[in-house]
Amino acid sequence: MLDAKLRPLIDPPLNRMGAALARIGVSANMLTFGGLVLGLAGAAAIAFGELWLGLALIIANRLADGLDGAVARATQPSDLGGYFDIVADFAFYVSIPLGFGLLDPANALPALVLVAAFVLTGTSFLAFAVIASKRGEQTDAHGKKSFFYSTGLAEGAETIAVFIAMCVFPAWFAFIAYAYAGLCVITVFQRSALAAIQFKD
Repeated sequence: MLDAKLRPLIDPPLNRMGAALARIGVSANMLTFGGLVLGLAGAAAIAFGELWLGLALIIANRLADGLDGAVARATQPSDLGGYFDIVADFAFYVSIPLGFGLLDPANALPALVLVAAFVLTGTSFLAFAVIASKRGEQTDAHGKKSFFYSTGLAEGAETIAVFIAMCVFPAWFAFIAYAYAGLCVITVFQRSALAAIQFKD
C-alpha cells in the first residue's frame, strides 16, 4: 500500500548509492546474497533474544535489498537477478516470525499463522505476476522491476514496519502477528478481486 508512495522518496538516494557501488565493482547479486545473510542473521539474533541486534540486521537487510535493485539499474538488470531477489525476499520474510517462534514457545502459533499468511500473500503476488507477464502487461508504480509488481494492502513497507514493532514491543508479538496475518489475508482477497477484473478476458 505504501511502497509506490515511498518510491519517489527513496529511489533517488538509492540510485546514487547504487551507481557508486557499481563503479567499484559491487554486483547486484552480491548485495542480494549479502542482504539475505544479514536478514537470516537477524532472525537468528531474535531467536537468541538479541532483539535490538535483530532489528539492526533487519534494517541492514532492507538497505541491501534496496541497493541491489539500484546497482542492477546502474548496470544491467537480469532475469536471474530478479529471481534471486524475490527468493531472498521471501526467505527473509518467513525467517523473522520463525525467529520469534523460537524465542518463546508462546509465540509459536501466531508465528505459524503469520508464516502461512505470508505464503498465501506470496502465492497471490507471484501468480498475479505470472499471468500479467503472460498477457504482456507492465507497471512502473513500484519502480522498474524484473516482473509485474501488483499492489496490495500488505506490501514491503508495511511488513518492515511490523517487524520493527515486533522487535521494539516483543510482548505484543502475538497481537501484531495475528493482526498482520489478517491484513495479509485481506490482501489476498484484494489481489484476487483485481485479478478477476483484470484477467477476465
